[in-house]
Amino acid sequence: YLFRLLGCVMKTSRSMFSVFTLFLVTSSLLIGCGISSLSEPTTQSTEQQLSSSPAMVVTANPHATQAGLDVLQAGGSAVDAAIAIQAVLSLVEPQSSGLAGGAFMVHYDNQSKDVMVYDGREIAPMAAKSDMFMVDANTRMGFIQAKTSGIATGVPGVVAMLELAHQEQGILPWSELYGSASQLASDGFEISPRLYGMLERFGKYIPKDVSEGPTDAFEYFYDEQGNPYPVGHVLVNTDYADALSKIAEDPRSFYTGQIARDIVAMVGQAPRPGTLTMADMAAYRPVRHQALCQTYRSHQICGAPPPSSWVAVGMIMGLLEHGPKFSAGGASDPKNWGILAQAQQLAYADRDRYIADPNFVDMPLKGMLNAEYLTQRAGLIAPNSASTKTMIAGDPWPFNDTEQTVTAGVDATDDVHGTTHFVVVDKQGDVVSMTASVESIFGTTRMVGGMFLNNQLTDFSFRSVDAQGNPIANAVAGGKRPRSSMSPSIVLDSDSEFLLATGSPGGNNIIAYTVKTLVGVFEWGMSPQAAVDLPNMVARGATVRLEKDLAPIALIDGMRELGFDVDASRGENSGLSVIKRHADGTLEGAADKRREGVIGEL
Repeated sequence: YLFRLLGCVMKTSRSMFSVFTLFLVTSSLLIGCGISSLSEPTTQSTEQQLSSSPAMVVTANPHATQAGLDVLQAGGSAVDAAIAIQAVLSLVEPQSSGLAGGAFMVHYDNQSKDVMVYDGREIAPMAAKSDMFMVDANTRMGFIQAKTSGIATGVPGVVAMLELAHQEQGILPWSELYGSASQLASDGFEISPRLYGMLERFGKYIPKDVSEGPTDAFEYFYDEQGNPYPVGHVLVNTDYADALSKIAEDPRSFYTGQIARDIVAMVGQAPRPGTLTMADMAAYRPVRHQALCQTYRSHQICGAPPPSSWVAVGMIMGLLEHGPKFSAGGASDPKNWGILAQAQQLAYADRDRYIADPNFVDMPLKGMLNAEYLTQRAGLIAPNSASTKTMIAGDPWPFNDTEQTVTAGVDATDDVHGTTHFVVVDKQGDVVSMTASVESIFGTTRMVGGMFLNNQLTDFSFRSVDAQGNPIANAVAGGKRPRSSMSPSIVLDSDSEFLLATGSPGGNNIIAYTVKTLVGVFEWGMSPQAAVDLPNMVARGATVRLEKDLAPIALIDGMRELGFDVDASRGENSGLSVIKRHADGTLEGAADKRREGVIGEL
């Protein structure tokens, strides 16, 4: 009995788990002390999703999923697992996210039923100027020129954000959460097909000569003949292992120590050096918010407040609730897709016009989610045809709790793709839905400590005013956070119990991708995997992009017959990760087959 009690008490210790598991083999005295939670973690394909296990992880990479499972197996929380996952993704999926980037984490506490948001969005250096991406008064810098520069890098936020979340939600010691990433960096990991594909497609933007910029990335990924290392080649990154040891020992050293000094020095290198300083680095602080939630039928859908654009997700679902109803045809009826497309157009138009860093810009946030305003806007949706009325921003100010102070200009922010997303449910029932990014593919392509520096400042509008001279909400300013499309989401039922976590990478398309899973599950009665497998559709402005490889010809033709300007695009590359909880407590996961996602369970 004493051994049984001791095993239960010590279940959070990784070393004790090993001893305890061995003891289970030789003794029946321990039956009933959580034996099922000590089974080996497993990963599974997207064909097998339903699990009666108490915990689940879905990420875009098998190594990251396994790292999260290892932490949960050791008794860690969902936040502990998120830290280990992001540390691994920074290494094995560097084209998408990294510890020198930023993130938004939505966290559900199963005991208190609270949904909180940890905001790790990057911040522009204090010396950043509104015209820093302009060649002259009338000519803006090309995106690639801006991306591969020092001026594109903001103060990274993900490490500080994870530290804050760990202080409040962590169980295992911070220093023990980097073992998987450190071992992979030291021993090496195999280049995956997706990473190789990114190098083949976008390697032309990685400087190969010092005259083009720092060449660390080229030396890391390419052989002596200038070819990218092939799929299966083992990459070793001792610089990253060294950086992880510093971060594991003291996360603030990332902002005040040698890593910070190296980041500042790299940002200051030509061409197009940035103005980042050690003072900018040391001043960074993450933000903890109450989640922004939108009532949707009997549910609450929750996400991150601005500068995240999650409000557009809430708007679309609100528009669908207050607008024309879907037919019983579900995903097979082009008219249903037409209704969804117009809801997207309405929400994107408002989001583009109004959303930015709330520390710098007044915005009608409550008005945008107001039921009366959504009903008014939903009245513009034509259930049987396309409509030009849905492409114009509305006026939510009369429905807001504050008055309008300035006329917002027409947005001029670029649409770029990147980013990663993952979801975790731990044994306590706590949930993390987290989206992280270095912005575009491989960030600025500049490396420090084995990590890619973010180019998140290109998420600002390059122009500060529109053609009429009205200020653009998402213009550059020193100390300002650029608007983000990252929209990690958590859905609760009427009793504030967890129902579903979802989110995706994909730049501005994130909003549409995330909504697709919510509509598929809650409107069209689909499983999470079936919803993820639906063709992606993005309706931002006049053109409706439909995923050519997955959208049936009947859907494409049907949308065109309704009057929509359809672009059958091959580029709608989401990376959705989803976990749904059923009424009996079973968990059902879904991983996007468009990337290298893996579902893991204990």
